[in-house]
Amino acid sequence: MKGRRHAAFPLPRRTTSKIARHLAACIAAATVVTGVTSAVAPAEASAAPASAQRIDGWIKHSLMVMEAKGIPGSYHGIHRNLMRESSGDLYAINLWDSNAKKGIPSKGLMQVIEPTFRTYHVDGTSWDIYDPIANITAACNYAAKRYGSIDNVNGPY
Repeated sequence: MKGRRHAAFPLPRRTTSKIARHLAACIAAATVVTGVTSAVAPAEASAAPASAQRIDGWIKHSLMVMEAKGIPGSYHGIHRNLMRESSGDLYAINLWDSNAKKGIPSKGLMQVIEPTFRTYHVDGTSWDIYDPIANITAACNYAAKRYGSIDNVNGPY
């Protein structure tokens, strides 16, 4: 019937979109309090860079986790490195450099290899290297230990 709403979606799309954004904000806030980030699912797989808004959210969420864990870094430092490493492609993978030739390609937003990700993984984040929060915080944790902060990284690391 024309004009009748589907039973599974009784609210207008604009309303459900606002509710979804509100719920996502609540989950992000709860994540900071509990320190668990695996409740926030990464974006669906794509071969394209994420929107600036999504990247902004991932960085801000990562900064909250980093602050709670005492990991130094700034929005600018993360954003600069993230854009250089993956251009914002959540599922970026480097199949040509020396790490790839050794069978351990760099993956994700910050282009981290698996051994580094496992070593510098931050408790409370996902163990999925493609999870944006886990990838960013592990990379920043590594950069903090090696260079003092992600802010001090101005090239491949």
